[in-house]
Amino acid sequence: MTRRGGKKLAIFLGVPILAIVLLVIFWRWDWFIPIVESQASSAIGRKVTIAHLHVRLGRTTRIIVDDVTVANPDGFPADVPPLAKVAHLGVLVDVMAYIHHRIISIPKIDLDHPVMEVRALEDGTNNYTLKLKTSAPPKPGTQPSPPPKIGRLTIEEGQLHALVPKMKTDLTAQIATHDAEGVIAQNGQTDEVVIDAKGTYAKHPITAKALVGALLTVTDKTKPFPIDVKLANGATHVSLTGTVQDPMAFEGTDLDLMLSGADMSDLYPLTGIPIPATPAYKITGKLNYVRASGRIHFDDLRGVVGNSDIEGTITEQPRDKRPDVTMDLQSNRIDLADLGGFIGTNPGRATTKNATAAQRKTVAKADASSNNLLPTKPFNLPKLNAADIHLKYNGKHIEGRSVPLDSLIVTLDVVNGGINLHPIIFTIGKGRVNGDISLVPQPDKQIAAKADIHFEQVDVSRLMAATHAFKGAGSIGGRAVIDSTGNSVATWMGNGNGGLTLYMSGGNLSALLVNLVGLEFGKAILSALGVPTRTDVQCFIGDFALNHGIVDTRTMLLDTGEAIIAGHGTVNLKSQTIDYGVRTQSKNFSVGNLPTPFTITGALKHPSIGVNPVPLVTRGGLAVALGIVAAPLALLPTIELGVNDPNKCGALVAQSRAKVQNGTPGAAPVKAVPRTVPARKAVPAKK
Repeated sequence: MTRRGGKKLAIFLGVPILAIVLLVIFWRWDWFIPIVESQASSAIGRKVTIAHLHVRLGRTTRIIVDDVTVANPDGFPADVPPLAKVAHLGVLVDVMAYIHHRIISIPKIDLDHPVMEVRALEDGTNNYTLKLKTSAPPKPGTQPSPPPKIGRLTIEEGQLHALVPKMKTDLTAQIATHDAEGVIAQNGQTDEVVIDAKGTYAKHPITAKALVGALLTVTDKTKPFPIDVKLANGATHVSLTGTVQDPMAFEGTDLDLMLSGADMSDLYPLTGIPIPATPAYKITGKLNYVRASGRIHFDDLRGVVGNSDIEGTITEQPRDKRPDVTMDLQSNRIDLADLGGFIGTNPGRATTKNATAAQRKTVAKADASSNNLLPTKPFNLPKLNAADIHLKYNGKHIEGRSVPLDSLIVTLDVVNGGINLHPIIFTIGKGRVNGDISLVPQPDKQIAAKADIHFEQVDVSRLMAATHAFKGAGSIGGRAVIDSTGNSVATWMGNGNGGLTLYMSGGNLSALLVNLVGLEFGKAILSALGVPTRTDVQCFIGDFALNHGIVDTRTMLLDTGEAIIAGHGTVNLKSQTIDYGVRTQSKNFSVGNLPTPFTITGALKHPSIGVNPVPLVTRGGLAVALGIVAAPLALLPTIELGVNDPNKCGALVAQSRAKVQNGTPGAAPVKAVPRTVPARKAVPAKK
């Protein structure tokens, strides 16, 4: 080879070698940053920027990206920090797995100081909704590419801040990975993710601690994914522990859920299910998901609400607008005070178990200060429209010796914000009160209410037993109807139209009760001594019309073996006041009788009971005057010779039954009965 030829060969070989050497010396992986940024931005639909790119080649290649930033969407306020920032992102890639098997294998991903800023604005726009790029479907006849195989994900000093004004939420969470311990390690995990959060949610303070398995194992269906979450939101406490076989599809769940707090209505922000106010509660159960039906189940539910126990099942079908919720619940013991929130009163009692000091104070204050018997709290229409609810409830035994009710059965549907109870049943001894009620929201934020209530063989002995003083036997039938518009129980009754008819044929009552109603003190003393203990009931008729909240008496008559008792007057449901009079005439000769009418007036919750002073003063003055002459003669003004019974009970009861069957209680007065009791026979004058 000539010198000239050798020189050419040296140049030919040296230039490429020099170029390679220079390339190695001056090589910068940062040259590929524009390509990486473009690919990442396209994948998530949001601008992604990075500061530096480092690659360490090998069978397992390590890629490190510094200062990664995921921007907010275009038009988002400039003063809001970007959605995400990561100080260092490290990725290990198994190159040989791709060469030999065409599988993307990533043994490990490291996140160093990741920070997320989740924001939503008042108008509902947010920075966390991403437009993820979907991969194209495989061509016909070709096999789809296998998904990436990812090993471990480690997080060091991660932080998430969420500020969502509409949800009244402002919380910060610290996130990090550690070696698995306790429940997480027991389920075969080597790493666990620890999340500590605090701040406010739905205006209430919130603290939460969550321990879960390694995030990248959620796709591994061969081993259950462990979860251990403890959360406190105000007075509400939630515990969720167990495993999920397939977290991505939420299948194969074995989760224990515990809920406790001061008021179940506080669960609305957490569950999206509107629940009326309740006393303090604690319930447990199993949380499951049935993929075939797409429903989430809360099975084996057991617990207490106030003084009542509860058990059953709740299922939910998630939907875009309103979830569909089905509840099948029952109580072996139920305190009706615990259900006060369902009709707009303060639930529970001042003595309710586990009640907070604030709840006890509220109940005691309401009982002491309010003159309203009917609940005035408006129904929350937006919450009623938050979910479609189907409830079956069986309260097997109602607690309380002074409550003449034995059990409660409810079938309720809430659909499109409208409520239908079909039926609601209270059992009373061998009889029951059976009602159908519908509540339909109106455009003016009012609710149209209709109710049709049937009284079916209501047991008089059960009603009297609740007084702890009187006894009786027989059954009462009847019907009540109401048609109204309002936004609370008080406004429905105050605006209502309809009527009430009750009737009773046969039976008996404590003679003491009948005598006291007529102020017949002599007979009352004998009745208290057991002579006689009962008086037969010929009939009882109560027929009342309701016109724009005013209850007017058509007929109120109790015909017994001892006396005829008649009532007249009105009840104003709009002002919740009563103006009523009751008068009794003895059927037989009696001594110690002061047959003056007595009145019931004032507020329905705290009425005043008095006697008509005119006849009382007249007779009382005469007794005093006679007493001056001769003490025995003082008994003359209190002697009642008795009257005949002018009422035909059979005809009256038949008319009342016809009104019940026709659905027209209170429609017209019963003409066969005068509105006042016939005048008494005068005491014969001595010659």
